[in-house]
Amino acid sequence: MMKEKVINGMVISYSKKYADRPTLVFLHDSLGCIELWRDFPEKLAEATKCNLVIYDRLGYGKSSPMAAQQRPTNYLEIEADILNNLLIELEIENAILFGHSDGGSIALIGASKYPTKIKAVIAEAAHIFVEEITLKGIYVAIEKYRTTNLAERLARYHGDKVESLFNAWTKTWTRNDYRDWNIEHFLTSIRCPLLIIQGEADEYGTLAQVEKTIDQVSGKPQKYIIPDIGHTPHKEVPELVLESCKDFIIAYE
Repeated sequence: MMKEKVINGMVISYSKKYADRPTLVFLHDSLGCIELWRDFPEKLAEATKCNLVIYDRLGYGKSSPMAAQQRPTNYLEIEADILNNLLIELEIENAILFGHSDGGSIALIGASKYPTKIKAVIAEAAHIFVEEITLKGIYVAIEKYRTTNLAERLARYHGDKVESLFNAWTKTWTRNDYRDWNIEHFLTSIRCPLLIIQGEADEYGTLAQVEKTIDQVSGKPQKYIIPDIGHTPHKEVPELVLESCKDFIIAYE
């Protein structure tokens, strides 16, 4: 049974069933939230006998609104600092991070800056730099937001925060000063085990994101590239992703 609490305006869903076991911490993407993970986190926690934390970042899901839509270029590093503060608040010293998209980038930065608390990282469809395909995918999303019921569907999960979170994502990534965003300088400090997952048909990033990450981290990286799969492997082929994550966690322990 998952419990819920609010810390600094963020809604935290958690389960602590296993003594002396790691805690899986899930980090959602630019339009995500706790509810949109569906049952994947609980399934992975059960399969690996890990404790579990999932949270809505500020501006998402049930959490409080974000302070401003205008984000600084280092907003993902700021989110990694917020993650560290959350781990301190929850007294978690053995986190295994699972981050998707934005969440994957946050996980990589977090593992670089706070290595004593983070024991392993699973980064799914993470970005370490901006590519043209990323921007193309965002412009497609903007058009869908304008011409379809995407805003209405997102409102089921984010309520009246949809406009602000959508603008925060799209307007930040398409700004001229964001074209040079890059977190490769963090990678050499990552020494923990690392699993990089990406769909070969990811509409927001090429496999260069994976290869450049693998080449630069200092730990023991693994990659799992899934043919014919897009930006959300844990939703498109959940059983395959679940099995690869379970094997990774069990092996590194």
